[in-house]
Amino acid sequence: MKISRETLQQLIINKLSAAGLKKDHAATVAEVLVYADARGIHSHGAVRVEYYAQRISQGGTNCNPQIRFEQTGPCSAILHGDNGAGQVMAKLGMEHAISMAKENGVAVVGIRSMGHSGALSYFVQQAAKAGLVGVSVCQSDPMVVPFGGAEIYYGTNPLAFAAPGENDDVVTFDMATTVQAWGKILDSRARNTPIPDSWAVDKNGQPTTDPFAVHALLPAAGPKGYGLMMMIDVLSGILLGLPFGKQVSSMYDDLSAGRNLGQLHIVINSDYFGGSDYFRRAITQTMQQLNAVKPAPGFSQVYYPGQNLDIYEKTTAREGIEIVEEIYEYLISDALYTRSYETKNPFAQ
Repeated sequence: MKISRETLQQLIINKLSAAGLKKDHAATVAEVLVYADARGIHSHGAVRVEYYAQRISQGGTNCNPQIRFEQTGPCSAILHGDNGAGQVMAKLGMEHAISMAKENGVAVVGIRSMGHSGALSYFVQQAAKAGLVGVSVCQSDPMVVPFGGAEIYYGTNPLAFAAPGENDDVVTFDMATTVQAWGKILDSRARNTPIPDSWAVDKNGQPTTDPFAVHALLPAAGPKGYGLMMMIDVLSGILLGLPFGKQVSSMYDDLSAGRNLGQLHIVINSDYFGGSDYFRRAITQTMQQLNAVKPAPGFSQVYYPGQNLDIYEKTTAREGIEIVEEIYEYLISDALYTRSYETKNPFAQ
């Protein structure tokens, strides 16, 4: 079924507010979730609301965090999130980073002790829409076997990048360092559809197409994805003095406890390098030239990174956002949650 962006956002605000999140924080979380659904990233959209509502209601998300911004140098800072809603902390951290980069050319802002922040591309687009380059990396639940290993150690540890072109042009790149993000598995479960056998393995270490049989995810491109997830864990965890590797808290372990996750934003002002006029013109030319590349057999066009999602978002603006009926029924119900997510098993839900 399809509903309007405005309707979906209000339903999510209502549910998160009922769970105990204050209205302005609920509105920010809803904005990021709806952004994801509107771009077809359903793994980071409304499918997450029921889990968030349970964590909020059980105290695992701090509804009144004592947020503190600590500037540690002219270009560096830490936002202490006090285990508040991740989307709120990531957005606020990026706002500070944008301000610092406009003044000093570069900003590196770590967000310390926060909840799950959702689609990283939202936050790097904040920077790009302000005329700056944005990079963001963050930790996530341990659920990936390292290359050559048989036990989980790292999370899907995503990274995102966005840069402004001329006018409203923005190029965006957002990826998990696994073959596919965990949220994609959740989306397949919600839709009761199989997954490719290259995404994950079952409890016996064998490739599986059953999203309910997933026991571990696989790193993207083997050792390359493994190396990237290690680097991201260092930058968004160890660098900020936070738990790392398999010590990172599981999403489904103790929903009454804060996640203590870390995220790192890097923002670059092109005026301090080759100049913003050239930079923005060259980004737009890059986008145009990529579109002009001759497509390979089986492809109709070469897209620049994120372009397919930009097109999808324009479609949903006209036609409404696709949402699983079961999720819609939950959103309009009076229940905070209909099943418990506190399973102690990262692959149970």
